[in-house]
Amino acid sequence: MYSLKERMSAPIGAVSQPILAAKRRRQLYPFFFHMGPVALCMTSVLLIGLMAVLYLSQVGQAVAANQQIQTLQTQQDTLQRQNQDLVNTIAQEQSPEYIADKAKHMGLIPSDPKNVRVITVKNLLPIQKDDQNIQP
Repeated sequence: MYSLKERMSAPIGAVSQPILAAKRRRQLYPFFFHMGPVALCMTSVLLIGLMAVLYLSQVGQAVAANQQIQTLQTQQDTLQRQNQDLVNTIAQEQSPEYIADKAKHMGLIPSDPKNVRVITVKNLLPIQKDDQNIQP
């Protein structure tokens, strides 16, 4: 580092700088370098045990989340099947054949167009063409 001649010719403050740096480095050494083998082994076992507990906790949370996801997927599939069944039922009940069959079971019969009377109301305004969404 420094030769003896450089140390003697340098001012006093410059010589103390490397010594202070060395002291600081020694102070910065971690404490476990001074631990004996038994204490170091026990510390290692405790750290490994802590890591194992944390790992098992994470695995438990992952398993619980996975079970919840599977439950929700099963529920979603069930609701989708029920929705499809309801859509099929609505489509069947809106068909003309189904409506005619239900009307016959209720005792309704088709009328003869000759016997139908049309009633006209005076001063009744017709329904506007642009509002056809309201008409059945």
